[in-house]
Amino acid sequence: MTSAHSVLDRRRAGILLHITSLPGSSDNGDLGRDAYRFVDFLASCGISVWQTLPINPTHSDGSPYQCLSAHAGNPLLINLDWLSDRGWLRDATEIGDKEKPPTSRRSCCLRAAFESFKQNPEDDYWPAYGEFVERNNGWLSDFALFTALREEFDYKPWQEWSVPLRERQPAALEAARLRLAEDIARVKFEQFVFFQQWKEVRDYARQRGILLFGDIPIFVASDSADVWAQRNYFDLREDGYARVVAGVPPDYFSVTGQRWGNPHYNWARMEEDGFSWWLERFRSQLALYDWVRIDHFRGLESYWEIPAELQTAVHGQWIKAPGEALLQTTYSTLNGSGLPLVAENLGTITPEVEALRRQFDIPGMLILQFAFEGGAGNPYLPHNHTANNVVYTGTHDNDTTLAWYEDLTEEQQNYVYRYLGKPEMQMPWALVQSALASVARLAVLPMQDVLGLGKGHRMNAPGTLLESNWRWRFSWDQLNDRKISELSEMIRLYGRHPES
Repeated sequence: MTSAHSVLDRRRAGILLHITSLPGSSDNGDLGRDAYRFVDFLASCGISVWQTLPINPTHSDGSPYQCLSAHAGNPLLINLDWLSDRGWLRDATEIGDKEKPPTSRRSCCLRAAFESFKQNPEDDYWPAYGEFVERNNGWLSDFALFTALREEFDYKPWQEWSVPLRERQPAALEAARLRLAEDIARVKFEQFVFFQQWKEVRDYARQRGILLFGDIPIFVASDSADVWAQRNYFDLREDGYARVVAGVPPDYFSVTGQRWGNPHYNWARMEEDGFSWWLERFRSQLALYDWVRIDHFRGLESYWEIPAELQTAVHGQWIKAPGEALLQTTYSTLNGSGLPLVAENLGTITPEVEALRRQFDIPGMLILQFAFEGGAGNPYLPHNHTANNVVYTGTHDNDTTLAWYEDLTEEQQNYVYRYLGKPEMQMPWALVQSALASVARLAVLPMQDVLGLGKGHRMNAPGTLLESNWRWRFSWDQLNDRKISELSEMIRLYGRHPES
């Protein structure tokens, strides 16, 4: 297992781009040829880290932070050409009702591929499929049943299923497993395909010297296999809905705070079990990535608890969490003192949160878009940076750097350039150069900033339900030789190229 220190063993540059944002002919980016082409692009520039958002299956809003499983992969990221290349799928454009949404057509293709695979027990992939199902049975069995039942109940949340299934009565579960055996097997096949494709992309990235940097949302969705299958680990009412929900108080992004709606954990129960639920979650994610960010790390020290009946996050309270005990157990159980974790230590960060992070020597995040307010003591200003951190121009929750700069007042813009000392350099390159020049050993640039994009190219606006959230994609024609050359030269200039 990679340690945090082996990732930060030298100065590196990375790019933040979710899989869905890749180009391609399908309805969203996937693990096909464009993923390999992107790896080639990274390697050609001397970039050695590819950071993605969570890759778990999403609800209809597409948010990777509200997933149906903490372990499963998103079937929408499966590349259909890969299935055709193995003889499991004829021309994908001929399958399914063309009047249906792309996600429905993709589901039809996956069903067709499964039928073909099932009818050929001599296929070379059958041994690997059986091994995958056996190795991942701990989460896969419940997830496959949950997904099949969710389809049967027309995608209603599990809290609205029939009481015997909602309450997981053994007789009802056994009857469902028999009734939905084919659908359950299909879901397991889809997961096998996803993880096989992911492994192949990761192997290719490793060959090209690229590390994969993932993301663990601290909370899980209420309507998820995890909450349905292990209710005792969550703070729920008798009907299965959350008693209190997660979020953050008013902050930089929203005057009413952010009400995420995730159920909170029953931390006392988790601690009694030696944090086994969290250990399994870390194991599954660390098997996919070289490095993993813990989203909303401050929630491991204290979390914002909002009464579920309230519609905003204004009226809540901070509740102490057993983060020290969790991390102590995780480090001692999984890999001594060198787990490859990064803390998303943004927002309302207290001395206690920073003390917890430093106790376990976990790198944090530095966001340059947050640097130019509050004076010279702002920790995000480059002169306050330290090496054991990851510096960003912005994250997936920020607007693009160009859009951010254009929204500043003239006085604020002048201050930014006075500090950066680059009056002749246009945005976003002035901030990109500042990130690469930072003493932080890893500098990560959102792909939008590499492309110099402005308004209309934001990945997510926190605390909103905008239709544009999570939909952004780039195209290869936005990336010309001049931009590649400039980026590569800057990466070399600041000692972040592998050959530096």
